[in-house]
Amino acid sequence: MRVSDFDFELPEQLIALHPAEPRDSARLLVVDPIHGLSDRHIPDLLTLLHPGDVLVVNDTRVLPAELRGSRIRGENRASVSFNLHKRVDAHTWRAFARPAKRLAVLDQLELGNGQADALTARVAGKGDTGEVTLEFDLGGAQLDEAIKAHGAMPLPPYIGAKRSIEERDKVDYQTVYAAEDGAVAAPTAGLHFTESLLQQLSDRGVTIERVTLHVGAGTFLPMKADDTDDHVMHAEWGEIDSATVERILAKKALGGRIVAVGTTSLRLLETAARATGTLRPFSGDTDIFITPGFRFAAVDVLMTNFHLPKSTLFMLVSAFAGMDTMRRAYEHAIANGYRFYSYGDSSLLIRAE
Repeated sequence: MRVSDFDFELPEQLIALHPAEPRDSARLLVVDPIHGLSDRHIPDLLTLLHPGDVLVVNDTRVLPAELRGSRIRGENRASVSFNLHKRVDAHTWRAFARPAKRLAVLDQLELGNGQADALTARVAGKGDTGEVTLEFDLGGAQLDEAIKAHGAMPLPPYIGAKRSIEERDKVDYQTVYAAEDGAVAAPTAGLHFTESLLQQLSDRGVTIERVTLHVGAGTFLPMKADDTDDHVMHAEWGEIDSATVERILAKKALGGRIVAVGTTSLRLLETAARATGTLRPFSGDTDIFITPGFRFAAVDVLMTNFHLPKSTLFMLVSAFAGMDTMRRAYEHAIANGYRFYSYGDSSLLIRAE
């Protein structure tokens, strides 16, 4: 398909720079291919979701993965910055570098904010589109703690270009159920939930299950191809264990719907179901790319924020609810002042058969 088929005009003022307060007060556009559009709010999930439904959330935790520092060559130093986007092993991360042209393989790096001992690394590899491989002297949990000590929250470029990172982003850009360190971007649909709302949903008979997909910064990369067949997705690591699968399938057998919170949860669930057509345990990398024509095997309902024009995520929601339906939904959202992107409002999409 042509990437241009997924383009639309978005007024700049609709890009949210901060989340709604409180976080569960945001608006929610219900998109049903049969019954049309309905303007609601996040607390309406208490009636929109049914007893027996399974709400699947992504419990990845965002690392403050934007690192700044110096490239060192003898006596010469040059300022550089990195956005970590995928862990390779205990000592190694792939990252997007700025400016990448200042770096060469084997360059030594000192990274940090001056508040603790510098984090040292070397450039172990260099790829396309500004990507480098960084090999750190520290590893494992020690490296994670050092990244937390020195890094800043990696806000999406459409926010970072309009304002600086703020102290409140450490809380705002993290879900209340975040537990597993490893993401460098938030699973943003989950930012709308509070502990209270989750408890109320549970009390109404909605089961809440956790899976993990470590979101990479590749989700923000613009599509460079003109045709979707020519686009290569960045892989992300995810896991859904056998006990979780068994509980979800048991609810499904009783008529419950699988409700994915965010495209990250959906991509992991559909990856885990892809081989057999039925949900199975999964652990590993996924580079699943969902476009119209994809046959969904797991997810019935998707809660997701509003996405960028010509993005892989707008393609995903178009595949899920239908291209014409999603075009009408986005036209409605723009006309009615919905707030877009990571800190914006949300939608609840019913899958098109």
